[in-house]
Amino acid sequence: MSPTTVISAPGKVLIAGGYLVLDPAYSGIVVSTSSRFYTVIQPSTRGSNTVQVRSPQFKNSTWEFSLSFDPFLTVQPREENTSKNKFVHLALQHTISLACEARGVPAIQESFAKGLDIAIVGDNDFYSQRAQLAAQNLPRTLSSLSSIQPFCSQGVTLSEVHKTGLGSSAALITSLVSALLVHIGVIPSSAFLEDQGKERQLSHNLAQFIHCLAQGKVGSGFDVSAAVFGSHLYTRFDPTVIASLMGDDPMARTKSILPIVSSDNKSWNHRVEPFRLPPLTRLMLADVDAGSDTPSLVGKVLKWRKDNEAKATAVWTTLDQLNQSLAFTLTSLSTLFSKDPASYTAVVKFISSLQPLQWTADPSRSAGQTEVANRFYEAHNISQAIRKNMKEMGELAGVPIEPEEQTRLLDECCSQAGVIGGGVPGAGGYDAVWLLVCEPDECRANEYPRDRIERVWSTYKDLDVSPLSAEESMAKGARLESIGEIKGLQHATQLLVG
Repeated sequence: MSPTTVISAPGKVLIAGGYLVLDPAYSGIVVSTSSRFYTVIQPSTRGSNTVQVRSPQFKNSTWEFSLSFDPFLTVQPREENTSKNKFVHLALQHTISLACEARGVPAIQESFAKGLDIAIVGDNDFYSQRAQLAAQNLPRTLSSLSSIQPFCSQGVTLSEVHKTGLGSSAALITSLVSALLVHIGVIPSSAFLEDQGKERQLSHNLAQFIHCLAQGKVGSGFDVSAAVFGSHLYTRFDPTVIASLMGDDPMARTKSILPIVSSDNKSWNHRVEPFRLPPLTRLMLADVDAGSDTPSLVGKVLKWRKDNEAKATAVWTTLDQLNQSLAFTLTSLSTLFSKDPASYTAVVKFISSLQPLQWTADPSRSAGQTEVANRFYEAHNISQAIRKNMKEMGELAGVPIEPEEQTRLLDECCSQAGVIGGGVPGAGGYDAVWLLVCEPDECRANEYPRDRIERVWSTYKDLDVSPLSAEESMAKGARLESIGEIKGLQHATQLLVG
C-alpha cells in the first residue's frame, strides 16, 4: 500500500440526450470537463480502524468513522461529528465491504491498522464563484476566474453551497471509490492507465451503485460514466442489475456486493462509445444564477411521456435522430481534420470571423475546404434543431427545459461569429448554458469567438450569467495523480495532516 494515493475524476456536460438517456433505447453525448474532484488518501496516526474524511473547502465538513469487522463490516459515524455526509458514508461502507470480499477481511484490517486520513476537494468550477469575484472586485471573466486560488474556500457549509451543475456528486463518488480501491489494494494503480480495462469497469460499476444508493434512485448514470471514462456516447445500463442491492438499509451490508458489481457480470449492458469534440473547437460553459430542480423536471417530463405516449414517442424519435446526427457530424469533423489538417485549419480560421449563415458562401474554396465548412454548418443547424425540439417538449410537459430568458440568451450567443452551437445541458432549466465555438490557432486580439461570447455574457441583462473556466477534458476520465503536480492541491489538503 503506497503512502499517498491521489485519484481525480472529471465533471460532465450532457450536450445531447437530455431525458432520452434515461431510456436504454437512446444514447446521449456526454463531454467530460477539465474541472475535477480529487481524493487524497494517506495513512493516519489516529489509531486502528478509524477513518477521517475532510472537505477543506467547506465549514463543518470533517467526518470521523469507526470500523468494525465482526460479523460484517460496519462503518459507524462518530458521535462528535457536527454534520452528516451520506455520500461519503455510503462510499466508505460499500467500497470497504467489497474490498473485504475481494481480498479477505485480514488483509483489509491490516490496511486500517493505523487508520486513514482522506481529503476530498473539487475544482472551483463545481461551485459558483460569484462571491469570490465580488469580494476581490473582479469582473466575471475567464481571466478573473484563473486568478482565484485553486480549491478556494467557499465560506459556507456543504449544504449551503451554490453548485453549477457539473456533476459534483458523481465526480466525488468516482474519485473517492477509485482512490479507496487503489489504496487498499483491490485494484492496481495501473488500472487507470487503460481506457476501459476490467479494473476501471469495476470502479465504474461500484461507483454507479453507490451513487444511486446515495440519491435514493437509479438514475441514468451518464454523470458517473463520464467521471470514469471521460467523453463518450453513452447508453445506460439496465437498472435491474443493481435492484437487489437497492432495497435494504443503505448503510447495512447484508448482501454480497462483488458478484453484482464485478466487471465479469454481463448484466452491466451500458455502452461507452468513443467521442471527443472536433479539433480547434472549444466548449464554453456559463452558470446562470436562477437554479432548477432537476428531479422535479425529470418527473414531470416522464409523467407527460407516460400520459401522452403517441406524441411523446414522436418527439423522442425526432430528438434521437437529431442527437445521432450531431454525434455523427462532430465525429466526422475530427475525421476530416485527420485527412487534411491544413484545409480544416484554414476553414476554422475563416468561419471564426463569420456568422453561421455565411460559412458556406465562399465559391473559391477547394473541395476539401467546402466539405469542412458544410459539416460545421450542419452541426450548427442540428444543434439549433435539438434546442427547438427540447423547448417544444418542455412546453408540452409544462416544464421550463429552455426557459424564454435562456432562449433569448442562447439565440444571441448562437448568432455570433464562430459559434457552432449551444443549448441547455442535461435536463435544462434555469441552471447553465453550453456553447461550442471555433478556437483557431491564431486570431487578432480580442477577436476569438470566446471573446465575443464573454462580451455577450458580461453585458446580458435578463439573466445573471457567470462564465465557468472548464473546457473538455482531454484526459480519459478517472486518473491517478501526483499531488505535487496539481496546482494548489498540496496547499488545499494540508488540513489533512494539520
